[in-house]
Amino acid sequence: MEHLLEILCRAQKVAEQAEVFWVSTQETPVDFEANKLKQIQNKESTSVALRIFRGGRIGYSAASGSHLALSLKGEGETLLDMAVETAQFASPASFTFPSLKDYPEVSIFDPQVEKISMEEMIELGNQLIAKVREYAPDILCDVRVTKGTGSVHIVNSQGGEASYAKSFFSLSLEGILIQDTDMLFVADSESSCCLPDKPDIVADRVIKQLELAKEKAAVSGVKLLPVIFTPRGVASAFLSPIEVAFNGKAILEGAAPLKDKLGEQVFDNGLSLWDDATTAYGIGSSPCDDEGMPSQCTALIKNGVVSHFLYDLQTAALAGTQSTGNGRRSGGSFPKPAISSLVIDEGGVSFEAMVEDMKEGLIVERLIGADQGNLLGGDFGGNVLLGYKVENGRIVGRVKDTMISGNIYQVLARLLGVGSEARWVDGVLRTPHLYCSRLSVAAK
Repeated sequence: MEHLLEILCRAQKVAEQAEVFWVSTQETPVDFEANKLKQIQNKESTSVALRIFRGGRIGYSAASGSHLALSLKGEGETLLDMAVETAQFASPASFTFPSLKDYPEVSIFDPQVEKISMEEMIELGNQLIAKVREYAPDILCDVRVTKGTGSVHIVNSQGGEASYAKSFFSLSLEGILIQDTDMLFVADSESSCCLPDKPDIVADRVIKQLELAKEKAAVSGVKLLPVIFTPRGVASAFLSPIEVAFNGKAILEGAAPLKDKLGEQVFDNGLSLWDDATTAYGIGSSPCDDEGMPSQCTALIKNGVVSHFLYDLQTAALAGTQSTGNGRRSGGSFPKPAISSLVIDEGGVSFEAMVEDMKEGLIVERLIGADQGNLLGGDFGGNVLLGYKVENGRIVGRVKDTMISGNIYQVLARLLGVGSEARWVDGVLRTPHLYCSRLSVAAK
């Protein structure tokens, strides 16, 4: 903090306002490939970024690398020179840095994460592989077990100051089962700021996928069919277009279809969506965003009504509204509006009831290529990497060579049901199953 204040003090001599952002992370991933331990790494990264207002414009510079800890004073001069240089070509500053020091208490650090040893992480990886192979001996599993910690410090010339530490722990398992020319891909993961209570649940979910995929089924030609998206299916199909749809920058630029829909019923009245940066031990949680604005829970959709968009300081000022605490950075990059953690409220329909309701339909567990379409327009589509055919209310087998496509504004406007049980997917989306009507399904 002493070094950051030193950089800030220098910046104040040549700028109207200034902000220094520092982030440091330490990460230990343990990787298994084809059922065997492949490598163990220790990664560390540090970056510092400086924003200034000079002549009413935003100057920006950043630096990273382990050398910062040893030569920060010299780096501070370089950072300031670069920020002054960029300010003459930059956008006008439309906001003021926040003069805040008090933030909500959000649980994001588990001391047990630091204490878990590499030997224990290796044993955990081996246990996951062993459990899946007990069910399917010929499967080849890739597993990653990762622990890490990070710290963030923010100070600005308006008296604002924020500092917090965060831990994270993740498990991911991907498996491939090859039988003659047939390849079956299965996968699941868990991510949190704390150690998982039931790490075996990752293996259990993969085994469930293997059970449902035992038999093969086919979809013929091109059809409009109802589709159930599992939580992982929801993430692979809808997450990217939803991120774009509610991004304040896209709204401000008039690029997103929801730009004039605030307060209007656009989605099914059974759908409610939140961005929540205050969830205990959530990967996207923190006491403040990367600009020093307090974290909050923001309603994006309430019973189908578009309720809010996500803003950082600059886009909020240009839109004539307030920041939602969604100014996010990747490392020391320039902040921009981004999600924290998305939460879709649970409904009242069980997965079993959804399946029983189908005369003919599809269950999508995972799509690939779904984010390659017109995301601004809400389009999605891709190959069904893992999905199951439903006939007369029962799952009859796994589909191959099948594609689906649709538009989130059309699909989420007419839901047949919202699931009664939700789960986290990759630590960034908590969602139940979504039962959607009339998607285009095509098969060879």
